[in-house]
Amino acid sequence: MSDWQGRMAHLLEAARGDRPAQLLLENCRLVNVFSGQVEQTAVAVDDGVVVGLGEGYEGIERIDLDGAYLSPGFIDGHLHVESSFLSPAQFARAVCPLGTSAVVADPHEIANVMGVEGFSAMIDASEDLPVTFFFNASSCVPASPLQDSGAVLGAAEMSLLARHPRVLGMAELMNFPGTVAGFPDILAKLEAFRGRPIDGHAPLLGGKGLNAYLLAGADSDHECTSLAEAEEKLAKGMWIMIRQGTHAHNMLDLLPLVTPRTERRCLLVCDDRQADTIAQRGHLDDLLRLAVDNGLDAPTAIRLVSLNPARRFGLSRRGAIAPGYVADMVALQDLRDFQVTKVWRAGKLVAENGRCLHPCQTPFSDAARQTMRLPALNEDLLRAPAGGKRARAMALIANQILTDENVVATPQRDGQLVADPERDLALLFIIERHKASGRRGVGLMRGLGIIDGALASSVAHDSHNLVLVGADRPSMLAAARAVAAMGGGLAVAKGGRVLATLALPLAGLMSDAPYEDVAAEISELNMAAAQVCRFRDPFMALSFAALEVIPHLKLTDQGLVDVDAFGHVSLYVD
Repeated sequence: MSDWQGRMAHLLEAARGDRPAQLLLENCRLVNVFSGQVEQTAVAVDDGVVVGLGEGYEGIERIDLDGAYLSPGFIDGHLHVESSFLSPAQFARAVCPLGTSAVVADPHEIANVMGVEGFSAMIDASEDLPVTFFFNASSCVPASPLQDSGAVLGAAEMSLLARHPRVLGMAELMNFPGTVAGFPDILAKLEAFRGRPIDGHAPLLGGKGLNAYLLAGADSDHECTSLAEAEEKLAKGMWIMIRQGTHAHNMLDLLPLVTPRTERRCLLVCDDRQADTIAQRGHLDDLLRLAVDNGLDAPTAIRLVSLNPARRFGLSRRGAIAPGYVADMVALQDLRDFQVTKVWRAGKLVAENGRCLHPCQTPFSDAARQTMRLPALNEDLLRAPAGGKRARAMALIANQILTDENVVATPQRDGQLVADPERDLALLFIIERHKASGRRGVGLMRGLGIIDGALASSVAHDSHNLVLVGADRPSMLAAARAVAAMGGGLAVAKGGRVLATLALPLAGLMSDAPYEDVAAEISELNMAAAQVCRFRDPFMALSFAALEVIPHLKLTDQGLVDVDAFGHVSLYVD
């Protein structure tokens, strides 16, 4: 008899009731994601899986849930752990008590800094945690040839990573113009992942371009910002991931997409959610509250964070509470506030009443601590001659990572480009930080509500070069030097003096400090940033200023990018 046969025979004994199960949860209201009903029942668990539903079972350990709701563990089908600013261990410690039992992560942030070594470090750092970490192989390292990253992952490197049992498919295919055009390097990656899930990333793409993108293999999208866009993509076969992160808020616009006819192709995801947002609002539990408050029935909402992501990624026997399914379960006081009281991972209690019971001590590789390689930081680096009477300014859009292009009279003084706070024009620099090359992009940003001072960050999707924005050079220089001294992080400066910092020594992206400390420091940082600008959560908005595959105007270390034309353009119009 094989090991599988022996284990199955043992489990069948418990399923038949011939022996007591290891765990019996009694007097619970089961959220059945198959039927959409709530059922009064008992759940028997043995060796990490559900072996039976209904009365008449015995259990070695018996827990009376006293009428609490029992839901499948929540699964986030698309996120970047690095965007929380937390290590995998601290991220798990933060979200496990909120009901999250599994995530499908794309570590392309650290891969853009450290390549295969960074991706492998994330896999190693996510072992032995109360949240199961699955990954997709990062397809956008770099996102495009229009900026410089710290590493390159081609089809060969991605195929190597794909051999790991927790790597499910290809992560977001961000270079959608190159995909539609049939670039050979992208086709090689797609060929390597034929037959596996391929996450898309195609904001505003429709019509024939979308047809070509889908033909190539992408089969999901988390970048929809309008209902019409989501409807077209779903109708053409895509899974639609409805996103509600720290900065990008798309749920209220897209929730009408979810109907009895379409809900099987929809997911709720967090994508980019900072530690302070998790501490203040929650994780997937926050998305469930928002969805139900806006009219979605609770069993359907739960299905969008359990069974649907499991099906989308081929996670057999996950995402439901049923015989043979992994016993990832969440006890809830109600189906409106979604207050979590207990969390089980594979039948083991891992969180109770807001407290994670697992030690979460998996360390992160020390190789990630030496990744900031910058040129000499001085005021000369932050000078740029004014090259024309009118200039293009990147205009932020509230609650979106899309940006617009504004043409403005060039703010200048003594022949130099400067900021103009009265017109809400900040000076913007992207400085290459992987090889100390001295390459830099120069631009203007509108919509930040710049008042005074400066912000600096080593988090700038996806290549994570140093991003600087501000009203005066002394403050910008002080903030940049603070980030460099920390080995990466975020800084606020005013009057040439640093007001607040957040150290992110792990690849310039993450901290391994306790998540409560990181969340508190982010809150302090945002309070300091309020002295510099009027934009809410400015660092998250700033992190997307360099993402040259999100329309319409971005800035990289190579210069200003017209995303629609997929090429560099001059800062100056005339």
